[in-house]
Amino acid sequence: MRSLPVHGLVKPETSPTGSTRCPKYVASSTLKALDWKPAELLKGPLPEAVRALKEGSGGNIYVHGSLSVAQELLRHGLVDRVRLLSYPGAVGQGKPLFPPGEQIPLELISAMPFSNGVVALEYTPATAKP
Repeated sequence: MRSLPVHGLVKPETSPTGSTRCPKYVASSTLKALDWKPAELLKGPLPEAVRALKEGSGGNIYVHGSLSVAQELLRHGLVDRVRLLSYPGAVGQGKPLFPPGEQIPLELISAMPFSNGVVALEYTPATAKP
């Protein structure tokens, strides 16, 4: 499996204290400019912008704080890993990561339980390209 180039795909209103050692990119359909530094506004359709980042040099791309960005990248086959934390409880509401009616087959890579009942799960989409 191919590793993704190192870029942070971050929404500043949800991750303002993220590491400054890796570049940060903002996906927005409404912003025309950023006053949050260091960050760069992705231009053009999101799938094409992320494909260009993946073709660049570096390590991993991480998505923090944007369900719609994660869903779109999954839909376009641009995700190599899905990392989830499962908490021991049910809320009964909220927005689903995987939209109803869409099937995204996943293969479990690892599961690590913690003493508080939380389980860290890591998957690869079955459609991910090596």
